[in-house]
Amino acid sequence: MSQIRPVSDLRNNFAEISRAVHETREPIILTKNGYGDMVVLSYEEYQKVQYEMMVARELRAAELEAETTTERFTHEEVMRDIRAKIKAVNGQHV
Repeated sequence: MSQIRPVSDLRNNFAEISRAVHETREPIILTKNGYGDMVVLSYEEYQKVQYEMMVARELRAAELEAETTTERFTHEEVMRDIRAKIKAVNGQHV
């Protein structure tokens, strides 16, 4: 569960806040005048959040495309395309 702390704690207790977000892997919500103002999160957790948001956007785009087109691919076609892309990234010829 996220901690809620006043924003002044960021200045006064930075090391403690840094340790807490890394150890708990949970964000700390900072308040200003009693209202939510900022969220402190470890860089590793931030990267995970960004990745999950990117995956969600890609899935939404794929779902929309599936709803608006009749084009479909077989499992074999998809796997052949994926293998070709992996080989291309690794510098191999198909």
